[in-house]
Amino acid sequence: MEIEQYLFVLSFGVLALTSSIFGIKFVLKGNYLLGAEWLVIAFSSISIVVYALGDVDAAYSAAGFCDAFLRGCGGPGIMILGLMAVTHDYKPLPYLDVYLFGGALAATAALVAFDAAAQFRPVFYLCTWSILSIYLAYFVRRLFRAGAYGHALAVGAVLAATQVVAVLYAIYTFPDDEEHLDFYILAAPVWSFLCVEMYYAYCVLERAKVGRSRKTFA
Repeated sequence: MEIEQYLFVLSFGVLALTSSIFGIKFVLKGNYLLGAEWLVIAFSSISIVVYALGDVDAAYSAAGFCDAFLRGCGGPGIMILGLMAVTHDYKPLPYLDVYLFGGALAATAALVAFDAAAQFRPVFYLCTWSILSIYLAYFVRRLFRAGAYGHALAVGAVLAATQVVAVLYAIYTFPDDEEHLDFYILAAPVWSFLCVEMYYAYCVLERAKVGRSRKTFA
């Protein structure tokens, strides 16, 4: 393999590791929406590594489907609902998280199946990710209000970096990068940063919420 291919595999291997670890952490916290979201990222990353190393067509198809889910029908909306647990005390009704994932998976399958939608997918993904970026800007504000200035700046960096990745994905291709290796070598570490930082920022607001509750009942 060439150096770009080694970096490609390494970047997605790191993403698979970080998303797996912090996805499990979210599950253990009882936030199944974010836990499942992070584990989908892990599954997608593992599929990409398997395809890169073994040229397995099924792994490529699985990674493509997960990518469509994470960028469009499922990822941004489910991530917002999961983070709302610490910004708006949102608690899904019993099994609602299962229905949300099922509906998002069905919508993703329809989006991927219709060839006529192919030319509109990049713009659709950019729009849905931009909605998430707007919410993350609000999340940064909540972190500042909680006095977590370091995490506020870090989430702001996550917001900016992931939005740049979304824009590049939609409208730009690097020169001499027909296989998009250079793009994904840059994009995967950004997603790893998101998986790690959003967990710790979530924990900060979770602790702040507990502190407010104690003051209320003191």
